[in-house]
Amino acid sequence: MSTWVALLRAVNVGGRKLPMADLQRIVTEIGGSDVRTYLQSGNVVFDGPKRVAAALEPALTASCGFEVRVLLRTAAELAAVADQQPFATPRKAWHVTFLASSPTAGAVQALAPDGYGGDEFRVAGREVYLSTPDGYGRTKLNNTFWERKLKTVATTRNWNTVEALRARCDDSRR
Repeated sequence: MSTWVALLRAVNVGGRKLPMADLQRIVTEIGGSDVRTYLQSGNVVFDGPKRVAAALEPALTASCGFEVRVLLRTAAELAAVADQQPFATPRKAWHVTFLASSPTAGAVQALAPDGYGGDEFRVAGREVYLSTPDGYGRTKLNNTFWERKLKTVATTRNWNTVEALRARCDDSRR
């Protein structure tokens, strides 16, 4: 049994409603245990075997009536993400874009390193570390940008959310 972090793409925006109580119920129904949600933006930590994690996306899509993309990380993978934050900018500028799959080396090499104002990024495996000093709402480096450039599903979380999810994973080990 593993601890999983599920990051849902584009829920509770644009009429795509998924109450966190429903998310918790669905995870429990497919066999997850010790289910903990965070915020209303589609973050859930739960314990279960890999088959439960794999069943989450189709279960949510069936329940919600619209496609729900789910990006999964183990607790260890999320901890590694948090430990590798590369920027010296103020913490409030930090975000992580989680990718469904690792981009090709060619796609990463094709990214222009500048032209984004003061915003910076580092691609590392299935994550893109972002520093957006003027705020994520003003950056061109949003989910749509990454999905178009790297040809994979993306969802972004701010640093407070990354740390809160890590803490929820750590809580399950006590």
